[in-house]
Amino acid sequence: MKLINYLIILNILFFNVALSKEKPPFKNILVLEKPKIYKEIIFQDRNGNKLDLNLINTDQIYILNFWATWCAPCRDEMPSLDKLQAKEGIFIFPINMEEKNLINTDKFYKELNIKNLNTYFDEGLKLVKVFALRGVPTTIIFNKNKEMIARISGSLDFSDKKFISWLNSIK
Repeated sequence: MKLINYLIILNILFFNVALSKEKPPFKNILVLEKPKIYKEIIFQDRNGNKLDLNLINTDQIYILNFWATWCAPCRDEMPSLDKLQAKEGIFIFPINMEEKNLINTDKFYKELNIKNLNTYFDEGLKLVKVFALRGVPTTIIFNKNKEMIARISGSLDFSDKKFISWLNSIK
């Protein structure tokens, strides 16, 4: 009888652990089996100040979204990314992959009515090399410990309830 109780308890524990990690809702989201740590994740704000993600001291999920003004899928997903930025516990860095041009970037944001996102740039495309990016849009998701936990290749509706639910499950 004790063996049966023991097996039942183990089964319940295993079942609950298996359910606690929700699978990503879309095929273009790759979740890493083991979070990856980067020593430096450096990019620039619109004023040319260098930022290192590892030195930002807040307890949030971090999203780096790589985009370009000429990219139609980037244009499609940017408004939903703007809405996602308004949610508590998430900080988004939309990083423009083009040569720094504030006029084009500001025009892009204005046309799409972007209100919650700031502007960032990848000087010399250093992060393109660090993350081995193959195109835009590409989104990299970091946990609160600033470990890379997922990558999204291609566009996504960041306001989709399935995505929001999945993102909340990894917090």
